[in-house]
Amino acid sequence: MAPIKDYPQRYALTGELHARPFPSFKAPSKVVFLAIKQPEGAAARDRSKDREHLLALLDHYGAPRPDAEATHYYGEMGKYWLKWEQHTELVTYTVFSQALSERPFDPDAFDVFPDYWLDAAPGGRISSALLRLMPRPETDAEIATHLRDWFVPESIAVGSVLDDAAVIATDFRIDPAGHLRVAIFADKETGARRTGRIVQRLCEIEMYKSASMLGFDMVRQIGPKLNALDGKLTDLMAQMRGPSALAEDTLHGLLDISVELETLSVKTAFRFGATGAYQAIVGERISALREERFMGRQGFHEFMMRRYEPAMRTVKSTENRLQNMSARAIRASELLRTRVDVERSAQNQKILASMDKRADLQLRLQRTVEGLSVVAISYYAVSLAGYLLYPVAEMVGVSKGVLLAVVTLPVVAAVWMMVRRLRKHLD
Repeated sequence: MAPIKDYPQRYALTGELHARPFPSFKAPSKVVFLAIKQPEGAAARDRSKDREHLLALLDHYGAPRPDAEATHYYGEMGKYWLKWEQHTELVTYTVFSQALSERPFDPDAFDVFPDYWLDAAPGGRISSALLRLMPRPETDAEIATHLRDWFVPESIAVGSVLDDAAVIATDFRIDPAGHLRVAIFADKETGARRTGRIVQRLCEIEMYKSASMLGFDMVRQIGPKLNALDGKLTDLMAQMRGPSALAEDTLHGLLDISVELETLSVKTAFRFGATGAYQAIVGERISALREERFMGRQGFHEFMMRRYEPAMRTVKSTENRLQNMSARAIRASELLRTRVDVERSAQNQKILASMDKRADLQLRLQRTVEGLSVVAISYYAVSLAGYLLYPVAEMVGVSKGVLLAVVTLPVVAAVWMMVRRLRKHLD
């Protein structure tokens, strides 16, 4: 029996599930993370430029190149290991090194990316982070000392993750060198793969958190315009109640507002959708860490709930507000259409009443004309009858005047009956 044919993309789709493995390394190590995004139209960008930028970095270190159609890469780059990924809007570079400098979060670690290479980046830095992976000290007091020296106390988030496999900490602030600082204290029993998963999830939390905040920035930009449109729409709705308001003027104003709202909806639809997706990923990555409270301090989940979630709720409420305003404009259009229909019905009733009045006048005029026509026809009929009966009148000795008097009434009656029958026949 001949083997069954595979769907053309079967192996490619299955391979996608395994194409982005977690890095594998143990403490002590340092990690440099960089996320680049184009300012406008990042989702529809020319992705070949991302690959060209990657190749320039690999060529700088003499590292092997990826496949021509690759959207991710993981391999050795000199004394480092590089993990490169293309996302919908972002490109990320994660560099791993077993060498750990004595100076915590040394800015020189970012020198792994040459200056000329950074200047040629196809976009701007949306996020960068320095991660310091250390063996967990013997006592929690030593960890507390490091946290006090490295982070801002009021913003610090720290937690024990993956069943106490490691303690992670950050303050989600940008240090003087322009990077986020993340500390990881891994237990000596924690394997290299588990350590790699922790690092990967921390990088993803930072990346998607930064990307989702773009929605909050957009909301702050469109907020004043939404307020102005909301006021105009409310005023138009109030004007529609007035008896002196002209439907035509209201319609033009309503159309202008509807066009602006629809334009805003189109321009913001992608960002609202992306923000919701990024927010969900941040929540999933934090949940995957299974964090527990460490020394009574706030954890990542609590930090996000207090500092991050309000911004995301603002984005969501603005999205709902825009949808509600569009719905209000539609309802206003329907109400205006109803008002126009009522006004047209009233105008049609006036036209019908005017037509009825004109028809009545025409009927009266017709009857008047019919009366005059009976007189006119009778006049000519009597004259003709007189000419016909003159010889008879001379024979019987009756005068012409008497003859016309005798003939007039029967002739008028006959003409009237004929006209009446004709009108009934036409009716």
